[in-house]
Amino acid sequence: MSKISIIGSGFSGLSAACFAAKDGHDVTVFEKNSMLGGRARYFYEQGFLFDMGPSWYWMPDVFEKFFNEFGKSANDYYKLIKLDPGFQIFFENQETLKVPANIEELYQVFESIEKGSADKLKKFLSEGEFKYKMGMQQLVYKPALSWMEYANYEVLSGVAKSHIFTSVRSYVRSFFKDERLVALMEFPVLFLGAMPQNIPALYSLMNYAALSMGTYYPMGGMYKVVSGMQQMASSLGVSFLANCDVSKINVSDKRAGSITTAQGIFKSDAVIASADYHHVEQKLLNKENRNYTEKYWSEKTFAPSCLIFFVGVNKKIKKLIHHNLFFDTDFEIHSKEIYENPQWPSNPLFYVCCPSKTDPEVAPEGMENLFILVPVAPGLIDTEEIRQRYFDVLIKRMEKKCGDTFSENIIYKKSYCLTDFVQDYNAYKGNAYGLANTLRQTAVLKPSIKNKKVKNLFYTGQLTVPGPGVPPALISGQISANQASKYLKSIQHEATV
Repeated sequence: MSKISIIGSGFSGLSAACFAAKDGHDVTVFEKNSMLGGRARYFYEQGFLFDMGPSWYWMPDVFEKFFNEFGKSANDYYKLIKLDPGFQIFFENQETLKVPANIEELYQVFESIEKGSADKLKKFLSEGEFKYKMGMQQLVYKPALSWMEYANYEVLSGVAKSHIFTSVRSYVRSFFKDERLVALMEFPVLFLGAMPQNIPALYSLMNYAALSMGTYYPMGGMYKVVSGMQQMASSLGVSFLANCDVSKINVSDKRAGSITTAQGIFKSDAVIASADYHHVEQKLLNKENRNYTEKYWSEKTFAPSCLIFFVGVNKKIKKLIHHNLFFDTDFEIHSKEIYENPQWPSNPLFYVCCPSKTDPEVAPEGMENLFILVPVAPGLIDTEEIRQRYFDVLIKRMEKKCGDTFSENIIYKKSYCLTDFVQDYNAYKGNAYGLANTLRQTAVLKPSIKNKKVKNLFYTGQLTVPGPGVPPALISGQISANQASKYLKSIQHEATV
């Protein structure tokens, strides 16, 4: 039985572990932190249960497909509910746009804002459905090691119809004129890592996922997904070592023969790195074994990092629902302060998740659990003074928009930002969401899922294919595990002939 070592236990690492174990390998996952889950960890304080990372559950079909691969369903591990409204956006002048779960109701909302927009939305989402099915069935499960993987009629004709050379901005504005509708339709690409004018309109498939498929929530929090995947992996025989930082991938004769960790040296027939790609290359490998130089990474376009506040409030807050977007300032200015001229935002847009509106498990009775997030450029100077200044501004804006004062009711607060991402996840420049999904960083143009110099070293996660986000991470783990299994089968075949 071949031994596969997996570095990191985020969604991609857990996915890779499950698929590698299913293929009959002896799999061990090494995690530097005390808790599994990578960015999707949680903590519990004063009766509040805070998810530390992902909070949006979109593309439920991808999660279900993952569990189905092992004869299970997501419902075997957690209770999934559909949120209604899915989310809301706060605009200027106390305007609020709620996104209903029912698509017919959504058409009515659009029509009430802009005459004729209901029919346009139907066409937009129809095209989005085509892109979603083509993208999620034809494109994202490919390892992207060669353009020839995409050289068949079905894929090429699908790409041709997917507006890949049109930007999200121009595509959205060809359908809708009202700025509120434009903001709603551009929102799903906010965390793809570039301004809407630089993201291919192929990614309007995200609108289909958000508006047609809906927004969901696993009761008990997003960590329930991690827990379910861990249970799945354990049932397949996967071993986990927490508090086990990997310090070196030991390479000889173009093969990784072992890894050096805080708990000793472990022999490996293949290694899958779910840790930060840049960290793995620059810190765990000797220079001659790296795919890319430091210059390569410095020239890449990264998705935003973020400033996060975990807040416990001893009262209920009016007007908030589970997911809330505060788009009451200039989107264009904030975007430029992330992507074009990186700096701390002058007047940021922000997001508030309030899972206590849905889930009584995450806060004491009568209280609110808040996850407040501001997208910021990676690589900025991060200090406690800066964090506190933004916290004060955000709370005041929330109070104004919600028509409810609660600053004196805050009984717990914790901040999390760039230096924490570096410390906890070895994240390059403190990035939170990986590489931007620009046209120049798509498919084969992303960092390779396979090491070109070390035959049995593979990568997975948000810095390689298919890209950032939880569903892509599940897929990335599957792809990398398949590549590792393919390699191990090839050398076993060589040994028998």
